[in-house]
Amino acid sequence: MSIDRAALVAGTIRLASGVHFLVDPMGANKLWGEPNDPGPSARLLLRSMGYRDALIGGLLLSAGLRGRDTRGWFLASGGADAADLLGGMSVHHDLTRGQQIIGLGGAVVGIGVGLWGATRRPKPAAVTAP
Repeated sequence: MSIDRAALVAGTIRLASGVHFLVDPMGANKLWGEPNDPGPSARLLLRSMGYRDALIGGLLLSAGLRGRDTRGWFLASGGADAADLLGGMSVHHDLTRGQQIIGLGGAVVGIGVGLWGATRRPKPAAVTAP
């Protein structure tokens, strides 16, 4: 069984980010550039994003640990970031420069990692000698 180290790194980062949004949505939101309380509706969305990221990250991590094909989970990860970027572009002009760089820039990096991981060639299965 071959462990996919890239999937371990990407999955761990997404899982940790998701758990942070679930456990401490306000702290995670501050980390991503918003110093103020965004209100109850936004806190609900932050937790929803946390569930999404924890799920995708956990499944990417699990597939990487088991030596399974991780390309679909990388694609899901990049797709989640693409959705965040698309949503963020609608409020781009309302964001501070720091929020634009951290939030939207982070989404761009996440899309790049997701596409890179989704387009990697699968490792050939190990052949065992009889």
